[in-house]
Amino acid sequence: MNADRRLLRVLESRRLTLVAASPELVDADLAGAAEFAVALGAEVPPEWPPALFGGSFMRAVQAQLAHPGEQGWSVWYLLDPEATPAVVIGMCQFKGRPDAAGSVEIAYAILDRYRARGYATEAVARLIEWAFGHQNVVQVTAETMPHLRSSIRVLEKVGMAPAGPGSEYGVVRYAVRKGSNR
Repeated sequence: MNADRRLLRVLESRRLTLVAASPELVDADLAGAAEFAVALGAEVPPEWPPALFGGSFMRAVQAQLAHPGEQGWSVWYLLDPEATPAVVIGMCQFKGRPDAAGSVEIAYAILDRYRARGYATEAVARLIEWAFGHQNVVQVTAETMPHLRSSIRVLEKVGMAPAGPGSEYGVVRYAVRKGSNR
């Protein structure tokens, strides 16, 4: 990674580098692939961003990150550091800081050409570990559509179990609690 790591919040997993979005990274992401590649220190594939994580979504992330303490509780960029050069392959997102009950929701998306390689599972597992490292987090949830079997499989692999209907019609919720046997 060419970006100055001292200025970025970075997590490592077995095969991935996870970089927490900052206002500067989101500005670069919105400015286009060339500027984003320099800011992130990684190649940006032409099909960037993943579905559902486009401009209007990233402008909402930009507004979220304007508040102190939100970095880490927003978007995380997923990089394959073993590629030469490193390449951004997807993103995960916490949908804000934990609520009063200690629950936080996570979402994820991997670019099509990097799917079915376990990257989503690895990234979500690492971010669940990071979230549970905070004293006030006792549960991580995720929502998906019941027909998205690959998404449900990611949730099952990280130890999540069905937790009822989601926040919108037709959506299902999965959850894992801190201390459960994942």
